[in-house]
Amino acid sequence: MSKGQITMTLTLALMWVGVAWAQSDQNPPPAPPPVPAFGPENPVPPVSENPPISAIDQPGLEPHAAPESFLLPGLHFSESVDSNVANTLGGSGVASVTRGLGSLTLQKLWKNYDVAMDYIGGVSYYATRSVGLEQLQQFDLDNRINWKRGQLAIRDSFSYLPEGTFGFGAYGGGGAYNSGLGNLGAGMLGAGAFGGQTNAFTGGEGFSLGVVPRLTNLGLADVVEDLTPKSSVTMAVGYGLVHFYGDLISSSGADANVSFVGSREFTAQFGYDRILNPKDQVAVSYGYQGFDFSTVGTAFHANVIQLMYGHRISGRLDFTIGAGPQFTHIDATEQVCNVPFLTTDDCTTFGGTFEPYQVKANHIGAAGRLSIRYRFPKTAVALSYQRYDTSGSGIFAGSLSNIALFDIRRPLSRVWEIFADLGYSKNERLQIPGSAVNASSFASSYGGVGLHRQFGRSLRGFVSYQFNDLTLDGSCPLVANSASSTVSCSNMSQRQVGSIGLDWTPRPIRLD
Repeated sequence: MSKGQITMTLTLALMWVGVAWAQSDQNPPPAPPPVPAFGPENPVPPVSENPPISAIDQPGLEPHAAPESFLLPGLHFSESVDSNVANTLGGSGVASVTRGLGSLTLQKLWKNYDVAMDYIGGVSYYATRSVGLEQLQQFDLDNRINWKRGQLAIRDSFSYLPEGTFGFGAYGGGGAYNSGLGNLGAGMLGAGAFGGQTNAFTGGEGFSLGVVPRLTNLGLADVVEDLTPKSSVTMAVGYGLVHFYGDLISSSGADANVSFVGSREFTAQFGYDRILNPKDQVAVSYGYQGFDFSTVGTAFHANVIQLMYGHRISGRLDFTIGAGPQFTHIDATEQVCNVPFLTTDDCTTFGGTFEPYQVKANHIGAAGRLSIRYRFPKTAVALSYQRYDTSGSGIFAGSLSNIALFDIRRPLSRVWEIFADLGYSKNERLQIPGSAVNASSFASSYGGVGLHRQFGRSLRGFVSYQFNDLTLDGSCPLVANSASSTVSCSNMSQRQVGSIGLDWTPRPIRLD
């Protein structure tokens, strides 16, 4: 079996183990804590049991949670041991990573207007000469205007991180993410414009190779309008960018490096939803993606049509599936030798010159997604699969990505909780020019497990272990710095990360 097949088999096996484990739960779920009875209460907005599945937001499994205005500060500290701290191809070298972060979350509700903001930032110290001290910054903003039959949301998400977020490696692995270091704002602004696909834009910065700082920003505006009690329309537009600060240097000291490809993206989506009954609905959506890679002179556009079906049981189950054709048009400029039959290396040697050549191509494929979230009395299980065009994570100037994720968590007692997660992605290059490496595809996977321990009302600790793997096809994907250079390298980056940490989050400060 291939490495991808093994990972997917483990994912499905762990999912069924989790389901069987969860079905053995006998105790009913604890009642939610009462809302403090002081200060004027905010008016409770109407809650839809089955909101449109073509919209950006994924609803919570508990839609009746009491809304309130609050301010929540926090402090977070973790210490990790990393087997490949620079995350380079073929790299090894055990070193520690120390992180100190602070967070602040604000939510303010009015009658017809809501605003939410959160910030988490601090520093990471990689105890190796090649990396050292790095910043971590993440800020999310979500403004919503509500009216009788609809809602307008304007959002923005900004981050400056030393690594990608697939597997949440920038925060020390899945264990650190699940402890609170990475989840602030993750459910608010991580969505892309295709029916709530939570990773539709994070392909630009999600997959990590090396410790290379990257700036990302995504702005979104979306509208949901109810036409009748059983039908609604949705519309969303977004603009995002990814910029990398620095190159990845070969760990073996070879005369080669990886210059990551920055990107800009414009997205738009229109959807129509129809409720069949209180638990089921269908939808049809059209989405557009435009990618621009100005640094390498390439661009491509994608048009997606999807049919979707959703089934929801409030407080217990959320199932959504969507599929349809994806039309991709590539518009690139290649530098071609003006002397026929000469290779790139021989062109200038034999008196030739390079001239721009316009390359246009069209591809028709399939795009889709599957999401299952199930909450048993004690155990929560989530499984998702997504297939769509992405910007290529800085490794390619555009790729077709297949991403599968699985997460399970279960409390062991009043103060202990265990969690585990798995992820696998396969990314195929869409166009020849603009690639940062000599490869046509790469695969990334991770698996993690950990424990949470509550120490009183405000303090929580965690311990976790995670394994990460990134593999590019080809024996040596690095690009030589000059035509006369030869490069010997690996096509694989593997990391084992063990982490321990503390989170301090006091009781929310009510704002009434």
